[in-house]
Order: sequence, then C-alpha cells, then structure tokens
Amino acid sequence: MRYEIVCRIVAAMSIVSASRTPPEAAARPLPRARLDWRLRFAALSLIWGFSFLLIKVGTNGYAPFQVTLGRLVFGTAVLAAAMALKRERLPRGARTWGHLAVAAFLLNALPFSLFAYAELTIPSTLAGICNATSPLWGMALALVALSEDRPTRVRVAGLGLGFLGVLTVLGAWQGFHGLDATGTAMALLASLSYPVGWIYVRRTLAGSSHSHLSLTGAQLLLATVQLAVVTPLFTSAPTRFPVLPLLAVVALGALGTGLAVLLQYGLVAEVGPTTAQMVTYFIPVIATAAGVALLGESLSWSTPVGAVIVLVGAALTQMRRCA
Repeated sequence: MRYEIVCRIVAAMSIVSASRTPPEAAARPLPRARLDWRLRFAALSLIWGFSFLLIKVGTNGYAPFQVTLGRLVFGTAVLAAAMALKRERLPRGARTWGHLAVAAFLLNALPFSLFAYAELTIPSTLAGICNATSPLWGMALALVALSEDRPTRVRVAGLGLGFLGVLTVLGAWQGFHGLDATGTAMALLASLSYPVGWIYVRRTLAGSSHSHLSLTGAQLLLATVQLAVVTPLFTSAPTRFPVLPLLAVVALGALGTGLAVLLQYGLVAEVGPTTAQMVTYFIPVIATAAGVALLGESLSWSTPVGAVIVLVGAALTQMRRCA
C-alpha cells in the first residue's frame, strides 16, 4: 500500500483496503481504460452528489432503515457481480471478517442510516454540505490517532476555517434559528463516522493480502446483514411499494454505492488518491444544485457561502510538507 505525499488522510485511506501491489504487478502496464478518467471522475461526482437527493426521495416512501437496507442490498449485488466477473473470492480468516464487521458498521451501516434519518427533518442540501466536513473530522482525528500525521500551521488553520464554515452554514449568529438540531447532528455524526472507520481500517487491514474488491464486497455484505437484523426490530414491513421512492433506493444502491465504489477504486488506481479525492469538492455543489432545482429546497445566502468556506478549509487540511 502506497500513499501520496500530498493527500488528505481520508482520501488516502479510501484505498487502504487494497492489497499491497507485488513488484511484478507494478511492472506490468495497466490496461487501457474504456472511458477517459475525466469522464469517470465527472460520473462519480454526479452519482455521489445526487445520492442525497435520492435519500430524500427514498425516505418519502420508506422508513430510513428500509432505505439503508435497500441501498446495501443493491450495492452488494453490484459488487458481487463484479467479483464474479473477475473471479474474485471473499476473504478468509475469522480475524479479517471481524475487522470487516467493524468497518462495515462504521463506514456503511451507521453513516448510511444516520443520513437517512437526518433527511427526515433537514434538506438534502444541508446533508450534502455536512458530508463535506468529513475531511475536517479526519484531519482532527488523524492528529490524535496517527502518530505519523503531524500538524502544520496551514493544516490547523484549514481545520479552524472549515469549522467556521460549518457555523456559517448553520447560521450560528442567529442562534441556529429554524434549524433541526437532531437531524443536523445526525448528518454531522455520519460524516464523523467515515474517518473513524478509515482510521480503524488503516490500523487493522492495511497489510491484508486480499484485493480491495474482495474486502469491499465482504464489507458491504456484512453491512447488509447488520441492517437485515436491525431493520425488522424498528420498522414494520411496508404495505405498499411506491414506485418513485423504490427507484430512488435502487439507484442509490446500484449507482451510489456499488458502481461508485468501483469507479472510485478505478480512479485511485489510475490517477492516484490525490487527484481522485478531488471529487469531494464537487459533491456538496451538486447536492445543493439538485436539492434546489429538483426538490425545491430553499437556500439562504449563508448556505453556499458557508459551504465554500468548508471546502477551502478542507483543502488546506490536505497540505503537507513534501519530504
């Protein structure tokens, strides 16, 4: 496993589940991609940006846990198909599966469910912007949990600037007037869950001999099992199946989870984590535009201004001294 010198902690850990590349594989030329990486980058930005709209539409017809379970089922199906095509096998070893179970909870089951519950009371635009705080949480946690990740003045300034942007989005000077505190807290907690999960994965699975596709497929499978156990305990079976919310859940799983993961790993392998992680900065923009244009969500001046501040702060937290 190799990490770029200039790369934020969360983006770098997005490939931590990949196996270490053997020298003979590194020497072989990569097969020519069918689509230019820029097109795949744009597709990934759109898919993840529209995910928050799809969650909102899905929760209009189904309970949040049902939306999350459906998302995981269809996402797992896509990865299972990819594994079958590439003749990949699920990883072996109880220890590996135990670590993957924790990763599945922190990286999939928990944040997916929290975002679904959050969007019952907050607009999809706000959820998308809260998601953009993940690099800020990642940097703050990495300074504590990863001894090799040393702070710099620029990165600390970026951290402070980013959270100032969060306060701007939330309208702190107005006493958070009109803001649903519970829904917003859930969205921010979901964003925090991602870097916690990546740090756990980096500490426990970074040296795995299994491929990233095998590990991710097993991780999504475990998350699906977790939701399959929890969902019946908190929800009753739906008595009707509204078509539009159902299609949103299918798209959220097949595209926003399954296909998106495949695109992400492909981009990281081709252009490196530093370039691939730039998709982070397009997600809140697309989520905001989609929420306003397609769902008619209101937008005050503080939301886009705060979002820009958050993204600038997140960008600064990536800056590291080159060795």
